[in-house]
Amino acid sequence: MRITLFIKSDKPTIGRVIDYFKKPLYKVTLYRGKVNDPFPRKAFTESNDILISYLSPWIIPKKVLDKTKFWNINFHPGPPEYPGIGCFNFAIYNKETSYGITAHLMDKKVDTGKIIAIRRFPITKSDSVSDLSMKSYEHMLSLFFEVMNYILEKKELPECSETWKRPPYIRRELEALCKITTNMTKAEIEKRIKATTYPDMPGAYIDIFGHSFEYNPKR
Repeated sequence: MRITLFIKSDKPTIGRVIDYFKKPLYKVTLYRGKVNDPFPRKAFTESNDILISYLSPWIIPKKVLDKTKFWNINFHPGPPEYPGIGCFNFAIYNKETSYGITAHLMDKKVDTGKIIAIRRFPITKSDSVSDLSMKSYEHMLSLFFEVMNYILEKKELPECSETWKRPPYIRRELEALCKITTNMTKAEIEKRIKATTYPDMPGAYIDIFGHSFEYNPKR
């Protein structure tokens, strides 16, 4: 079985995903990269039986998806209520008490394809964006094993009745969540700071006289 695997280099658990395919049954083409890396051109020339996007830094072009014989599967680190970018951030901002991971088929538009499996788990009030992301990566790995083992045994996809609940969040919406203004309440500002604070990533900020000042808890 020919597998094409797109993964992000700096994410937890990806080593165990790669190890899963180290079996005689699979012939794997691996594309590993980081955000802003160019899409691997070689992927346009290859075909496969199953294509898997697992925390991929790239949006997979339709021309590549069309070369897959059976299924193009994405593992999204959010539930159907949170497609697109910033899923951890918006869930924390909305004070959700549960969260989830979604496995779905890929269409041309990100996070819109048919859902094939979901794994849900609780969020605590004390969870930060970083906490939620780490929990999500562990549950994503479990869902990956569940889905791939099912496909290997049944030679078909698992069935799921759930559907996406909204259009995918986009970069502009996440940027808007990061912005703080002077007319916001203290509670709103604290919610936004908590929902956008993540190690080594831009977070909450305020514009004053044309200058942007970013929240820094270490100062």
